[in-house]
Amino acid sequence: MEGPLRTPALVIAVALAACSSHPARSVAIGLAGPFSQARGASMLRAAQLAVNQINARHGVRGRPLELRVADDSGSEDTAVRVAERLYADPSVVAVVGHLSSGPSIAAARVYGAGPSPVAMISPSASSPDLSALSPWVFRVCPSDLQHGPELAHFAWQTLGARRAGIIYINNDYGRGVRGTFAAEFTRLGGAVVEADPYVAATPSLEPYLSRMRRAGIDVLLVAGERPGAELALREMAALGVRWPVLGGDALTGIEADGALAEGMRISSAYLPDRRDERNAAFVADYARAYPGLRPDHRGAGAYDAVLLLARAVERAGADRQAVRDYLARVGRGREQFDGVTGPIAFDANGDVRGKSVVIGVVHDGALVTQAER
Repeated sequence: MEGPLRTPALVIAVALAACSSHPARSVAIGLAGPFSQARGASMLRAAQLAVNQINARHGVRGRPLELRVADDSGSEDTAVRVAERLYADPSVVAVVGHLSSGPSIAAARVYGAGPSPVAMISPSASSPDLSALSPWVFRVCPSDLQHGPELAHFAWQTLGARRAGIIYINNDYGRGVRGTFAAEFTRLGGAVVEADPYVAATPSLEPYLSRMRRAGIDVLLVAGERPGAELALREMAALGVRWPVLGGDALTGIEADGALAEGMRISSAYLPDRRDERNAAFVADYARAYPGLRPDHRGAGAYDAVLLLARAVERAGADRQAVRDYLARVGRGREQFDGVTGPIAFDANGDVRGKSVVIGVVHDGALVTQAER
């Protein structure tokens, strides 16, 4: 654990040092996420990799690109303060962020308001409530309207499950995955036997798990974040239950828990074993820059967002309105952007069109495409 945690700290220090000089001719992009937390590390590393590659090719319009890094701690209140600071910086032409749904929704209301709004591209916020929230808000990942149903189909068709239990974190993300999974699983003919909420401070999920064992479930969906899933897995082991466990993309990173998470299935818009030349080059470049590490969906989405914004500035100019107008037409009268996460084309709601969700499985400490096992 120590190696990967030292790397993000070093990158943050380098990024902040670069930001403090504010070169007069640089083009600035805000980068907002929970960078003091492990889940934000890949996003920060990949965004910095993209900036380094762009600057190695002479920047945008001959000007260096720089990141204005702002840590929102994964908190909605902090995200609002971060958004206010980035909004007030006239040199920031656009923002990549925020990482999760709650902070993204809170910050989006800041970015899209006032006399000089600024475009925001989230790499991984999946709540349906982000759709059409503002004409200045975009995302490069699918919403929970894709994640929940895909997990439900996998549970029904591949696992043969007919009775599901759900434990969900009581926020926009958890409620979104719970709702879309339950609706599709029920439509297919299954039954959601129990759906129980938790918060980050919940000390034990054992009462929920014990009730589910008595009721008789054959699959468990954890629509939450990594700490909650780890708690559920430990308490399942203590109870001696061995249900298949599914989760959404917020559980990415749990593969590092090894045997505890072995066999978990996780939905994601991106896995690093995606087979195409562009992604293979990205994964190789990432490994060279950060030895021993692989990107996740948060990092890949941030990498694509930075490259897309660089293209927007290159073609439309370093002006907030021009950048937003460029983004709004990507895939709608303007060519799509081919990223490491796949083609990016935005619909009228700022959502990415046509992005599919894949199911990964934790195997030997890695999250790999289900078919690759």
